[in-house]
Amino acid sequence: MILISPDVESKGKEFGDLSISLSAKYEQAVVVAGGVPLTMPATDSRDVVAECVRRADGVLLTGGDDVNPVLYGNGLPESVRRTVDVTPDGGSRDYREMLLIDETFRQRKPLLAICRGQQILNVALGGTLVADIPSQVPNALNHRRTDKRGEIVHEVRLTGGSLLAKIIGGQKMGVNSTHHQAVAQVAAPLRATAMCDDGIIEGLELKPGGACWVPFLLSVQFHPERLMDRYPEHEAIFRVFTRACGQNRKKSL
Repeated sequence: MILISPDVESKGKEFGDLSISLSAKYEQAVVVAGGVPLTMPATDSRDVVAECVRRADGVLLTGGDDVNPVLYGNGLPESVRRTVDVTPDGGSRDYREMLLIDETFRQRKPLLAICRGQQILNVALGGTLVADIPSQVPNALNHRRTDKRGEIVHEVRLTGGSLLAKIIGGQKMGVNSTHHQAVAQVAAPLRATAMCDDGIIEGLELKPGGACWVPFLLSVQFHPERLMDRYPEHEAIFRVFTRACGQNRKKSL
């Protein structure tokens, strides 16, 4: 049972009010990998978040709007702040997912974070973000390739011996790219294990010895759920994550 944290939108289709939003590709990826997806409710209640995590065997953080820079970069120039498109719920998603990350660590559940998920994970653990790659990283690639969201657009280099390198069986992989923010200072418990040639961090894992925090943690800046139907290495990310969730479930019984 995989708890998925959804995006939010200002006007849902049914009544035109604040709604949760989740691409079906996340749920399909979990199902293909052998899991059962559960969608996280839009709540700021720690008790409810804690109960959701307790009932789940693992947690998946998804993509979406930008993380509010108030949480990591109060010194940003106004010109950069204007590029940030925060969630339409007044920051509730940021707060909810920080609660969710805290509970996932407290209850020691496996965690997979994708795109924005990597960013909020890094911020929740004390790291910072590049708020806008085009204006803050000279000579960076165009990482906002929303025109090719389901296609390989560049390669990333993986750290030898890292969890991600072991999952895909190599030290390079092709990825898609639909973001304009990225990890800047890596949070103390984490290490960068996937990197684009322009220096943008594409993946994070716990530092060696971090298994005492959670039994499995992987975050990626790209979207494997949009590539896994054609690229086995992207499907492998979900299969290994789901297997870790199943092993965690057996231990808790």
